[in-house]
Amino acid sequence: MLKTGYLGDVKLQIELADNFWRRFLGLMGRKRLPAGRGLLITSCNSVHMCFMRFPIDVVYFDKDYTVLKIVRRLRPWLGVSFCRGAYAALELTAGATNLDTMIGQRLRY
Repeated sequence: MLKTGYLGDVKLQIELADNFWRRFLGLMGRKRLPAGRGLLITSCNSVHMCFMRFPIDVVYFDKDYTVLKIVRRLRPWLGVSFCRGAYAALELTAGATNLDTMIGQRLRY
């Protein structure tokens, strides 16, 4: 199920991965992620790119969904990222986080 969310002024369609199976699968096996769509993974402080076919941007959040860290253009098969203290990670199409996306912003959905 998709929910509408906002990161700053950017409107997103957010898919929620909030159980073991959805978190495990993440975006693996997908050919792409449509523009304007993201996968929000709860209970997540790191992301790996094994079995991924496309680069992504990752935004890490605390429990209040305040941005802690932004990782741009994480490469398929090679990329790994981590954010100490993160509660959730939002995976987006590479390039979706622009200069308007800043640490301290909040995700509203």
